[in-house]
Amino acid sequence: MLLKCLQIFTARIVDVTLGTIRTVFFVKGKTIEPFIIAFFEVFIWYIVAREAINTTGNMFLIAVFYAGGYATGTYIGSKLSNKYIKGVVGVQIILKDRAEKLVRKLRKSGYAVSVISLKDDYDGHEKDMLYIQINNNKLKELTNIVKSFDENAFMAVSETKLVHNGLLK
Repeated sequence: MLLKCLQIFTARIVDVTLGTIRTVFFVKGKTIEPFIIAFFEVFIWYIVAREAINTTGNMFLIAVFYAGGYATGTYIGSKLSNKYIKGVVGVQIILKDRAEKLVRKLRKSGYAVSVISLKDDYDGHEKDMLYIQINNNKLKELTNIVKSFDENAFMAVSETKLVHNGLLK
C-alpha cells in the first residue's frame, strides 16, 4: 500500500509540475509549449487518477498522498518556472527623495532607467519615479541596489508580456 501511495505522490508531482510550467508559458503568450506539455500533463493525470480511484485499501491514505503530490508539484513547478522560464518585468520605484544618485548607480550597473518627476499631493514634496524593464532573473540584484539607497523605497513589479526595442539587463 505504501508503494502505491508513493507512486501516486510522485506521479502527481510530475503532472502538477508540468501543469504549473504550462500555465506560465501560456501566460507569457507561448502556444506550442503549452500544447505539448498539456498532452503529457493530462496523460499522467488520467493514469494516476484512475489508479487512485481504483485502489482498494485505505482511501484516506491515498487521498493524503494524492493531495500531497499536488501541493508538492505546485511548489516545484513554480520554483522551476521562476528559475528557468525567461521573462521580463517592469519595475516602478518611488523613493522618499529625489533619485539622482540611485539613477547614476543603476545606469552605471547597466540598467536602462526612465525617470518621471512626481509631486506628492500630501506634502508637496518632489520625488522621482524610476521605471525599469529587466529580465526577471535580475530582479533580486536590482532590489538589492535600490535597498542600499533607500530601505523604504516603494517598488511595484509587474509581468511584461512583450518588449520591442530598448535596453534590457
